Amino acid sequence: METKERKSIHYYMRSLHRDIGFFVIGLAVVYSMSGIILIYRDTDFLKQEKLIEKQLSPDIKVEDLGKELRMRNFEVQKTEADLVYFQNGTYNKTTGLAKYTEKKLPAFLEKLTNLHKAISKNSSHIFSVVFGLLFLFLAISSFWMYKAKSKMFRRGMIFTASGVILVIILLLLI
Repeated sequence: METKERKSIHYYMRSLHRDIGFFVIGLAVVYSMSGIILIYRDTDFLKQEKLIEKQLSPDIKVEDLGKELRMRNFEVQKTEADLVYFQNGTYNKTTGLAKYTEKKLPAFLEKLTNLHKAISKNSSHIFSVVFGLLFLFLAISSFWMYKAKSKMFRRGMIFTASGVILVIILLLLI
């Protein structure tokens, strides 16, 4: 009679690590690309200029105009008759028409970065949480890839310690 060989925790962790690793490859590529793009969000990197015309209420107070246009660091440069001039645009107090240019990422890249910046109110936040948990599993399951007494495990622990030290140094420098 055949006896079933009992598989070790290492076997199951390696299998899960492999399969989840293949599953998240696409997600990792998307997150790495959008993360790199987000690093340069304060520059014009990959951004295209777009003319925007918004119909607002006439006679909005100058101090409320930035809120209405949803612009950060809004600053009026000058006012001449009915025209209010601000960075990259104008607002006509009589007609309520605001015309300005905005630099935005192309639509596809905008979607990628919005996925990366998901907040709890956004339904896509579940995607980000699951991805984070899968990545956490990949990191932790790495410790079961090799037996604790093997040369590869010791090598892995050296790399782990090096990574932890690098993170601590980066946090201290920031």
